[in-house]
Amino acid sequence: MSNKRVVITGLGAITPIGNSADLFWENAIAGKSGAKAITKFDTTKFKTKFACEIQDFEQTKYLDRNEIRRTDLFTKYALHAASEAMEDCGLYLDKISPFDIGVIWGSGQGGMTTFEEELESYHQNDKNPRFTPFFIPKIITNMASGMISLKFGLMGINYNTISACATANTALMDAFNYIRLGKAKVFITGGSESPISEASIGGFNALRAMSTRNDDPEKASRPFDRDRDGFVMGEGAGALIVEDYDHAVARGAKIYAEIVGAAVTADAYHMTASHPEGKGATKAMQIALKEAGLNPEDVDYLNCHATSTPVGDVSEIQAVQNVFGSKPSRLKLSATKSMTGHLLGAAGAVEAILSIKAIKNNIIPPTINVDNIDPKISNDLNIVINSAMETEVNVAMSNAFGFGGHNAIVVFKGV
Repeated sequence: MSNKRVVITGLGAITPIGNSADLFWENAIAGKSGAKAITKFDTTKFKTKFACEIQDFEQTKYLDRNEIRRTDLFTKYALHAASEAMEDCGLYLDKISPFDIGVIWGSGQGGMTTFEEELESYHQNDKNPRFTPFFIPKIITNMASGMISLKFGLMGINYNTISACATANTALMDAFNYIRLGKAKVFITGGSESPISEASIGGFNALRAMSTRNDDPEKASRPFDRDRDGFVMGEGAGALIVEDYDHAVARGAKIYAEIVGAAVTADAYHMTASHPEGKGATKAMQIALKEAGLNPEDVDYLNCHATSTPVGDVSEIQAVQNVFGSKPSRLKLSATKSMTGHLLGAAGAVEAILSIKAIKNNIIPPTINVDNIDPKISNDLNIVINSAMETEVNVAMSNAFGFGGHNAIVVFKGV
């Protein structure tokens, strides 16, 4: 395998707590919650009546009329985040072959909203029931990667990844590996999701996976807290420009951080529950660290997957202690889903951005809404609670796990 180095040179985001990467970071550091009453549909029949919705989305900022009309919301979010990241990285497309730039993008659900709307419209129209010609292009999960490619004229490697809530980290790892192999110089990678719909909320309610703290939604997402009762749905997108280090240096690009390790494993345990002893997650973290040439004590910050579910948080903490020891002195942890909610297939992308920003700014964003640590979670762990922490951050790890037993880990290092 080639020893090419891989760096991050551009960031873009649209999240429930900020519609740009910088605003997202500022609000995360401030400990802002994005949870509010759902406005996208009537929640009368639903157990959960709140979510972390995108606010004040200006579609015309980065999208033209055809992109708005012909794409589902998850693709619109992808185009928004990708456009910001491309603007941020300062890459002149006329200075590089379009075949040297690829797109690897992830979404767990794709065009769920379009699917619901079109099916309802079809059944309600007795005189002339039909589907729009854009129905299939709008719902398929690869359309975000295809539309990003189309928007910028990128002709390199192009596909989408799906591994449930580990999706965006899987996309990041694939981009990392292709550049190391010399098969591309630049990738736009990340993930997007628009799951605040009747089917998604109803489906996750049926699984009893979501919080029903309807009287206090801003405090509903509470990873590690004794009184957590499930995750809070979120939506949005995160985009990262992943680039060959030599190419980035040659063009004078600003470099946020380096990707130094990544790994995926499977739990092979249960459809929706993580392994109680964190076996798959443990191995993935160990492989990623070994690939990075790092020891556990070298990691300063871990952005946990921690969704605020009773079982999942405990399982992840068990895996963390398997790798870093029962009383790690250096490692700091936080769970930023406490602010954004759970963006499903986009979660890893926005959390990668926060991990990279933590390195760049030497600040760790907090886990908000923690009043009483679950007694099953050790007090010997350095969990950053309720307020951001200023501390040296040279190495950050970002965890992502998904239904089906998927574990995906990415390790970043300052440059």
